[in-house]
Amino acid sequence: MADPQGWALEEGGKALVRSFTFKDFSEAFAFLTRVALHAEKVDHHPEFTSVWNRVDFRLTSHDAGGVTERDRRLAEAISDLAGN
Repeated sequence: MADPQGWALEEGGKALVRSFTFKDFSEAFAFLTRVALHAEKVDHHPEFTSVWNRVDFRLTSHDAGGVTERDRRLAEAISDLAGN
């Protein structure tokens, strides 16, 4: 299984990680809101941090102990929501 474009495996291979940068806080927050709505629909919730115009994600399936196909699909959806 290939990692989605723009995403990387964190050291140790337990999660997919990626950062997104936006023009300002409002754009970053609007993006995060779109991600939250999608995550609720698919019942798979990302770990994230948000600092001003940057949102950092860490995707993992805790019950599986690492990255699963659900994480890869969520990563692709997040990229699509960001316009990447």
